[in-house]
Amino acid sequence: MAYRVTFVCTGNICRSPMADHILRRHVADEGLDVEVDSSGTGGWHLGDQADHRTVATLRRYGYTSAHEVRQFRPVWFNRYDLIIALDQGHYRDLRSMAPKPEYQAKVRLLREFDPDADDLDVPDPYYGGKADFEHVRDLIEAAVPGLLDEIRKDLKEP
Repeated sequence: MAYRVTFVCTGNICRSPMADHILRRHVADEGLDVEVDSSGTGGWHLGDQADHRTVATLRRYGYTSAHEVRQFRPVWFNRYDLIIALDQGHYRDLRSMAPKPEYQAKVRLLREFDPDADDLDVPDPYYGGKADFEHVRDLIEAAVPGLLDEIRKDLKEP
């Protein structure tokens, strides 16, 4: 059975779909048996596509971008091995939704996987411009090596 990772942000249109597609390519490039997806804590954009600026940023760097917005549901805790929050608000929301303490332990912040992170939040680029989306991509890319190390470690454990 594949290892499962999901990214969670607010509306599932900017940060989490970007992280989803970036990690998806990295695990595919390494041939890891990992399924990656994303969702949001809120349901404002259900069924929509990712923000056009997210799509443009992903495509600029050769990533896939197909996406349909979903809202994270507490019943999903059992389905994932790792639930990655994009900021501390999402982290608190997800941990408060967790029906069991062992599910709370699955919730992590993306930037905790970046040893050079001076802030654990990935800022929301929604009200910004191209540079803000580029910055988010840079922050995600910086965390991916540490996240891959964590996934590889988890895959080796029985």
